[in-house]
Amino acid sequence: MKPGSPAPVDPWTDALSAAGLLAVDPDGLGGAIVRGAPGPCRDAWLEALCAMLPSAAPVRRAPAHIDDERLMGGLDLGATLAAGRPVESRGLLNDCRGGAMILAMAERCSPSVGARIAAAIESDQGAGDQGRLLVIALEEGIEPEERAPDVLGERLAFYLDFDAMRSRPGAIPAREAVSVARELLRGMKATPDGVIESICAAAAALGVGSPRAALFTLRAARAAAALSGRVEIMQVDLELAARLVLAPRASVAPEEQPPDPAPSEPEGDDHEGKETEQAATDAVTDRIVEAVQSALPADFLTRLRPDRAERRSMARTGGAGASARSARRGRPLGARPGTLRTGDRLDMVATLRAAAPWQPLRKREAPEGGRALVLVRRSDFRLRRFVQRLESTTIFVVDASGSTAAQRLAEAKGAVEILLAEAYVTRSRVALIAFRDKAADLLLPPTRSLSRAKRSLADLPGGGTTPLATAIDTALLLAQAERAKGRTPLVVLLTDGRGNVARDGEPGRARAEQEARDAARNLRASGLSSVFIDTSPRSRPGAEELAAEMDAAYAQLPFVNSGAVAGVVRANIPSRR
Repeated sequence: MKPGSPAPVDPWTDALSAAGLLAVDPDGLGGAIVRGAPGPCRDAWLEALCAMLPSAAPVRRAPAHIDDERLMGGLDLGATLAAGRPVESRGLLNDCRGGAMILAMAERCSPSVGARIAAAIESDQGAGDQGRLLVIALEEGIEPEERAPDVLGERLAFYLDFDAMRSRPGAIPAREAVSVARELLRGMKATPDGVIESICAAAAALGVGSPRAALFTLRAARAAAALSGRVEIMQVDLELAARLVLAPRASVAPEEQPPDPAPSEPEGDDHEGKETEQAATDAVTDRIVEAVQSALPADFLTRLRPDRAERRSMARTGGAGASARSARRGRPLGARPGTLRTGDRLDMVATLRAAAPWQPLRKREAPEGGRALVLVRRSDFRLRRFVQRLESTTIFVVDASGSTAAQRLAEAKGAVEILLAEAYVTRSRVALIAFRDKAADLLLPPTRSLSRAKRSLADLPGGGTTPLATAIDTALLLAQAERAKGRTPLVVLLTDGRGNVARDGEPGRARAEQEARDAARNLRASGLSSVFIDTSPRSRPGAEELAAEMDAAYAQLPFVNSGAVAGVVRANIPSRR
């Protein structure tokens, strides 16, 4: 850290500052993603935020599986039936205007619900006090990939990780001070172009590509100035805003740039003036970047994931298998029109709601003497829908041949134990196949029991030749059996990809490798997901080609590590399709 650069700040102090900024400018900041399990720290922050909102501001909680009608509003069934005419009901989004909506378990929120909330945030911007909607999305998942939908997170200014915080008593602005700051915010002086340029330059240096992040930084700095009783942004406001907005979004570590060489000849007063302005802008940019660096965790670089793993983690499956639509079990998806068949469940409320607007017309057309209170037709039927998360089964296929077999088996065992420790939460099973000499043996049948795995994997044999085709065939049979039981299998192959024994046990590298390619094509044709972990010291074209034949995600881990293997598996567990 350079001399004079900002000292590391207390995360809890910044979190309280974020609450104050949200209370001052909910219209421009949208809200925050709050990560962490329920506990005193998170509860204290929510209480502080609510204490700064206007006294009459509504605060409502919304479940992640909220349906569109409760969220957006729709037909009030009871009032409609009583009045004999359609009566609209207010949705939760309307109820929360001027206050806050707390979205529980946001990591389980569907992208469609996230998109509707995001659209409401954008439509409310500039609507004044009564139209403001502040959204606090609570992420309560265990795994890093369990996140709120990106479409929602993109529109919320702050990301606060309470797993790394400890709360303590702290001063928060009084409700009256927040009200005064809101008035000051309306009369803020225009922001100089150099400040805006510095914010954009700092965002680019940190790998933050979203233009919304730069806008959030500016709005947060303005709110910070207003909360301090000023109508003009100062450096301390920019640094606070950058820590809160840019630091959680940073994707690269900024590099120090050498100073630009001085011009060899003077070029006039105008040029010197521009140079002075540019130097001032660069100085502000440097201070913003340094403020963000002071807020980055020590292991920032190690937390960054490869692009492929990041794209796959966006599915936020948490280790669970693919989803399956169900008529009777699982998480509710809402009702849909349909014909009632055996096994379907009729959503009575949704059916009556669909029939209600037509009652005056139907009763006029009904035969004389009809006594039905509500006339329901087949077109009104609404069927309940559910989505059921299937269990997943990770099948490790480990090369137990050669001189490095002991290391591969030991690390595969460690990865199995890591994944099984998470099995209760992720609804997953793990199996292990080891291949050597002329056979592939199922050492650990699919299980969720960690104690059983430890007993089965206590002594693992190693050494010998490499029957690669037989191993892939065995994994395919086991994966198909698991899929027939309603589970989602993932085949993880740990090998250098150099088979030297054919299916019939005869030695010969050329024939063995051809049969391995044939087996890989069979695995690909079955539609199963797979991962190829290349354990050779240097990457070989043959290993990558075999992975391509399997349509497998390819990762090279020459120094096999159980934690790294488990991380690769988590990033590639089949997502919902």
